[in-house]
Amino acid sequence: MGAPVVCAPMAIEAAALRGRLGSARIVRTGVGPARAGVAAARLAAGGPRPVLVAGVAGALDPALRPGDVVVASEIRFTDFRAPVPIPTAGPLATALRRTGMTVHVGPVVSSPTVVDGVRRTELGREGSLAVDMESGWLAAAAAGGPFAVVRTIVDTPAAPLLRPGTAARGLTALRSLRRAAPALRDWLEVLGPREVVLAEPRSFCAGVERAIDIVDRALDRYGAPVYVRRQIVHNAHVVRRLTERGAVFVQELDEVPAGATTVLAAHGVAPAVRAEADERELSVIDATCPLVAKVHAEVKRHSGRGETVFLIGHSDHEEVEGTIGEAPEAVVVVENEAMAHTVTARDPGRVAYAMQTTLAVDEAERIAEVLRGRFPAISTPRRDDICYATTNRQRAIRAVAADVDLVIVVGSPNSSNSRRLAEVAGRSGTAAHLVDDVGEIDLAWLRGARRIGVSAGASAPPELVDEVVSCLSALGPVDVTTTTTGTEDIVFTLPKEVS
Repeated sequence: MGAPVVCAPMAIEAAALRGRLGSARIVRTGVGPARAGVAAARLAAGGPRPVLVAGVAGALDPALRPGDVVVASEIRFTDFRAPVPIPTAGPLATALRRTGMTVHVGPVVSSPTVVDGVRRTELGREGSLAVDMESGWLAAAAAGGPFAVVRTIVDTPAAPLLRPGTAARGLTALRSLRRAAPALRDWLEVLGPREVVLAEPRSFCAGVERAIDIVDRALDRYGAPVYVRRQIVHNAHVVRRLTERGAVFVQELDEVPAGATTVLAAHGVAPAVRAEADERELSVIDATCPLVAKVHAEVKRHSGRGETVFLIGHSDHEEVEGTIGEAPEAVVVVENEAMAHTVTARDPGRVAYAMQTTLAVDEAERIAEVLRGRFPAISTPRRDDICYATTNRQRAIRAVAADVDLVIVVGSPNSSNSRRLAEVAGRSGTAAHLVDDVGEIDLAWLRGARRIGVSAGASAPPELVDEVVSCLSALGPVDVTTTTTGTEDIVFTLPKEVS
């Protein structure tokens, strides 16, 4: 792969960046598609190389202001040519936001002529953020190598190019371009070949797939809106997609109109919630994961025998809240080893323990070991409460973490099983980070990381992992392998209301 090049169409853009981008060569390409095409052909002749296009542009979205930064997620054209995707836009935008500037990520249109008036409005309505006259043609300069586009805004729909104040707005845009230089340098410095090791199993488990399928089928069968108490699963992307389909997520049932179709989330609920649903005559569909339901049944069985139940888990997690509700007078939450050393029971000879299904296996077992040592008569679960998916994903990420420089776990921050994956990887001595999606990857993590492990929590859609791999592949040649520690073929049946 050739040396990186920064393409700046105008001399003033090149001057704003010169001396600020390390060893990268800055090439003034000229304004417009013809000159951009000539420059691209000349650069492409040397084979694949990283190319960063940096300069100013006009806003299409009326929300943008002079000096705002646009990072292109793809380049579109005003004719029928296919868009050029740019998978590294998210991490580059994250680096730019750390400079304190206002940064937008989205499509940039390349046009052979200046765009204004009605056409400008039309392009904005199609979802593009900004327009320039070079980026689309300069994409060929990379010849398949890494490519990125960063543009700072000069003119806007409310203040077109040929209006008083253009010069002042131009200076604002150039100052932003200069401020962007450290982040652009970060992008240039992490380019290069890598190995990506995928942990398998990863992403959706059977319980999550079942819960999401329940909401989708309820929308198909009963129509929108379908109300869902709390997040159906702990993932922002899943919730957003279902919201767009017509699901309405509420915290409590008193927000649901009487008689409405209502789904109870995968994490389970207390009996009091079900009673409230009956009182309000809601049409309830239960999406509780069968493995969570098993823990509820254990707690009811033990508490029914007069035993104190030590529930190993996190007191603020929805699953634990629902489990406590089965027998609030009998359940004692044990969050860590220190608590396990101090908790008490009404009758030390009549105790049992159960576990939140999404815990880190090693930590939960240490807590259970303390309880077994203190209460020799303690009743243990018939089978491990921690669900198969949590166990399998932790085993896989542990195997991967032992042989990589960096681990990236995809999952939302409120997902217990996703957080535990990152923690398990971290305890292996490897730097590990949890990201909601590719846009949260910090370029600084990638500096010096040539082997990167990737996994995803049981509530994270698999396409989010694909986007991470695509981003890493767009930073340089990537060899993708998979470390498999097990297979999963479990399928849970759907409730009769949607089957």
